[in-house]
Amino acid sequence: MNHRDDALRIVLISGPICSGKSILSKELESQYGATVLKTKDFIKSRSPRIQSNRLALQRAGDRLDRRDGGQWLAHHIQREIDFATSNSVVPSGLFVVDCVRNSGQVEAIRSAYGNCVHHIHLTAASNVLEERYHERDRTSDTNTNYVDAIRNQTERKVEQLATIADTVVPTDRCSKEDVLIRATALLNLYPRSNTNIVDVLVGGQYGSEGKGNIVGYLSPEYNLLIRTGGPNAGHQVYAEPTPEKYFHLPSGTQRAPEAKLLLGPGMVINPTKLLQEIAQHKVTVDRLTIDHQAMTIQEEDIKYEEENFSNIGSTAQGVGVATAHKVTGRSGYENHTIRALARDINALKPYIGSAREVLAEAFVRNKKILLEGTQGTTLSLHHGQYPYVTSRDTTVAGCLSDAGIAPSNVRNIVMVCRTYPIRVAGPSGPLKYEINIEELNERSKIDLEELRATETTTTTKRSRRIAEFDWEQFKDSIQLNGPTDIALTFVDYLGVENRRAYRFEQLSEETIRFVEEIERVSGRPVSLLSTGFGWRNIIDRRTW
Repeated sequence: MNHRDDALRIVLISGPICSGKSILSKELESQYGATVLKTKDFIKSRSPRIQSNRLALQRAGDRLDRRDGGQWLAHHIQREIDFATSNSVVPSGLFVVDCVRNSGQVEAIRSAYGNCVHHIHLTAASNVLEERYHERDRTSDTNTNYVDAIRNQTERKVEQLATIADTVVPTDRCSKEDVLIRATALLNLYPRSNTNIVDVLVGGQYGSEGKGNIVGYLSPEYNLLIRTGGPNAGHQVYAEPTPEKYFHLPSGTQRAPEAKLLLGPGMVINPTKLLQEIAQHKVTVDRLTIDHQAMTIQEEDIKYEEENFSNIGSTAQGVGVATAHKVTGRSGYENHTIRALARDINALKPYIGSAREVLAEAFVRNKKILLEGTQGTTLSLHHGQYPYVTSRDTTVAGCLSDAGIAPSNVRNIVMVCRTYPIRVAGPSGPLKYEINIEELNERSKIDLEELRATETTTTTKRSRRIAEFDWEQFKDSIQLNGPTDIALTFVDYLGVENRRAYRFEQLSEETIRFVEEIERVSGRPVSLLSTGFGWRNIIDRRTW
C-alpha cells in the first residue's frame, strides 16, 4: 500500500485494558466529528462465528497478527478510509483507530499513510486499571475476570508501544476532557495560539541547514507557501523512492497539495528550470502565482558567474549577476534592451500575478502563511563574511522584503541550525573549528559513505566542509533574526542512536544537554528537532 492524503488525519490509540481508549475515541467522535474504526469489528468480520467476549477476540487477533505481522489491520483501515473519502462522508478527514495492540500494526499503518498518522498511547497505574475494570459496564465480559483479561501475551506487552508513540498520556488523575486535550495537542483540533498570520523560516548558518525538510513537515498546516531567493539554493524534502528537490518552488509543494504557492517580487528565476520544476511537481496554473516583478536569469548571467566567481565558492547559477542587472538595467528596461522581468517571459505569463494582491486576500481571509527563506544568515550580502556572501540579504528582514510582507504581520520566526555547520568545499570562506568527515564518522557512528553522500550540495553536487558548532555565529544570528523558535537539524550527527528517538526524552543525554545549552545561550526554545531524513524524523515541541 502507498496511500497519501495530506488532508487526512489518522489517530491510533493504544494502551492497556481500561486505560481510557474507548472514552477518548467517543470524545473525538462527539467533539470533532471523527469516524471511529474499531479493531474488534474488523476481527469479527474476519471470523464471523467467533464469540464476542474479550478472550476470544484477543486470541483471534493474535492469529491474524501471526499471519502477516499486523498488515491485516492496515488493509481494513485503508478500505474504510477509501470508501469514506470517496463518498465524502467524513468532512473532518479525521479517523480514529480503537485500538492498536502491537508495533507491527502501528508500522503497517504508518507505512501506508506516513505523516497522516498520530499515535496516542494511554496508560495508568495497574491498581487503577483493575479498579476501573471492575467498575465498568462489562456486558460482553461478564465471565472474564481482570487477571484472565491481562494474561494474554499481546496484552502483557502493550505498554511497550509507549516507546514508539507520538504522545503518551497517563490517565490516572485526568478527566476525559483533560485526556482529550493532552492527547490531541499536536492534532490542531482546537486553537492553541492567537490569530495565525505569517510564520517565517530562515537558516542560521551558511545554508544547507535542512530547511527544506523542516518546511516539508510544517507545510500541511498552511494555506499559502512562499519562497524567496533563487535557484542557487536547492532544498530537499524526504519522499519515496527519491527525495523531492526544490530550487524555485516552496519545499512544501507536494506535502501540502491544497496550499497556494507564491514566488515574490524579490525572487530571481531561471525560466527554463522553473518550468521544468513546475512540470515535475505537477503544479497547476491556478495554484502558483509568480510576481510580475521577479527578475529572470539569462544564459550570459550563468556564463559570467562561471568565469568570474569561482574564487568565492559561487554556485554559478546566474543569480547574483541577474540581481545586479535588476539595479543597473533600469535605464534600458523600457525598450527591453537590457533585462527581462518575469512578466516579459511568454512561457511564464499564465502564472504571472501580483504578490501584493495574493497576500492581501490571504490576510483578509486569515489564511495561514509560511515564508521559506533561502541559504543562511552568515551568507547575507550585508551581514555575512564579505566577500564570501550571496547576492541578497538572507535574514528575516531580507526575506520579508523580498516577499512583500510587513514585519507586523509576522507571528513566529523559526531559525534552523545544524549541529555541525557546513560550507561548500573550496574557497567558500572562513569556517571556524573545521573537522574532517572521518572524525564526524567516528563521533556519530554513521556510515562514512552515507555521510559523504549526505554532505554533497543539492545544486552543484560539490562536497561540503564541516565544522564544530559556532556559538559566536549562533549568537549573531539570533540578534539578526530575532527568532521565536529554534529548529535543530542533523541531531543524528550527535549520535546515530538519536534516529530511534520519537520524543525529546528519548534522545541521548549528550543531545539533551546540547539542546539545553542552545536554549540557554539563545533564550529561545528548541521547538523542532530533526533526527534523520525520513517520514518520521521530526520531534515537535512547539506550543503553536
